[in-house]
Amino acid sequence: MATVFVPSLMRKLTDDKGTLEVPGTTVREVINNLEAEYPGTKDRLVDKFKIKSSISVAVDGEISPLGILAKVGEHSEVHFLPAIGGGY
Repeated sequence: MATVFVPSLMRKLTDDKGTLEVPGTTVREVINNLEAEYPGTKDRLVDKFKIKSSISVAVDGEISPLGILAKVGEHSEVHFLPAIGGGY
């Protein structure tokens, strides 16, 4: 199972757990399994069929441009991070 690192603003939905072991072979499956165990988490992460624009997902230390389609391995680490905007 992948290790999911829960952002601090979402921990009230996960009983204050900062890390969770969640099954899935893609980020989509991980989010769906996370939602099954902790209702409300999917609404915080997904807008219709993609990761919310205010969130980035990193799998094994790499920000994934594939979003919910990113592959997740048995021992992967998945982080949901606030997206960082650029500018002057």
